[in-house]
Amino acid sequence: MTKSRLGFIGLGDMGMPMGHHLIDAGYPLAVWARAPAKASAIVEAGATPCPTPRALAAQCDAILLCVFDAAAVNEVVFGPDGVAAAGTADKLLIDHTTSHPERSRDMASRLKSETDMGWVDAPVSGGTKGAQAGTLIVMAGGNAADIARTQSITAPYTKRFAHMGAVGAGQASKMCNQMIIGATLAVWAEALNFAQQFGVRAGDLPDCLAGGWADSAVAQDHARLMVRLAPDPVGPSLMQKDMDAALDMAKITGAPMPVTAQAAELYRLVAARTGESRQADLIRLYTDSPFVAD
Repeated sequence: MTKSRLGFIGLGDMGMPMGHHLIDAGYPLAVWARAPAKASAIVEAGATPCPTPRALAAQCDAILLCVFDAAAVNEVVFGPDGVAAAGTADKLLIDHTTSHPERSRDMASRLKSETDMGWVDAPVSGGTKGAQAGTLIVMAGGNAADIARTQSITAPYTKRFAHMGAVGAGQASKMCNQMIIGATLAVWAEALNFAQQFGVRAGDLPDCLAGGWADSAVAQDHARLMVRLAPDPVGPSLMQKDMDAALDMAKITGAPMPVTAQAAELYRLVAARTGESRQADLIRLYTDSPFVAD
């Protein structure tokens, strides 16, 4: 059976390993990067470099994106020499970007009206470790036929795929994911500081709570970064971007989000103090000293 011709745009910490998994699975892969040097490693692995997103889309059956935000998606798809310029009804756009649900719906509608091309919003959870291991969780929005194509294409780097509804539902589900993570990190920072102030060995809390009801992947990953004040591999401002998008959706839908609003304020506060707001940086609201030695 002939493999679909795929294109990948967004070769960052997540996109690069995802692209390598596709090559390893035998997919012909074309890539585009704003800085061509960023694509050198995957080109060496067998990907075909393209000069523009339009050129990439022209030779591909499905185009996958994993860029920073909705504005970046819009530029790659509808900008000069963008994907839409080569869009046709038989092609499919799969957007792994964590984006604004309403913006995603608007762009999908525009792409459909201009090119008859399908769109699936398919943000992922699992971080760089999940991307490298091929164990990402996909939450997707789109019609049944496009979803079936997407699930097959993304199988090499996912362990679970959930169809959550129409276009935009994937992004809304990812907003829920980010709201829960953001609030969890906020209370972990509070708890670590309280434990330290009381005289508890705060650095031992992730081990102490492991396996109990307070345990989570966030606890075993980012709380451990917090206790060491270790560098967070997640890029600056990503959580702030996502929390702000969630709060915008609160206004649009009328859904109260008091906890998310408070967590977002904490991220803004730490960004004002430190210059950026990586996920585990909330601990810096309370201390500049690690709880355990590295």
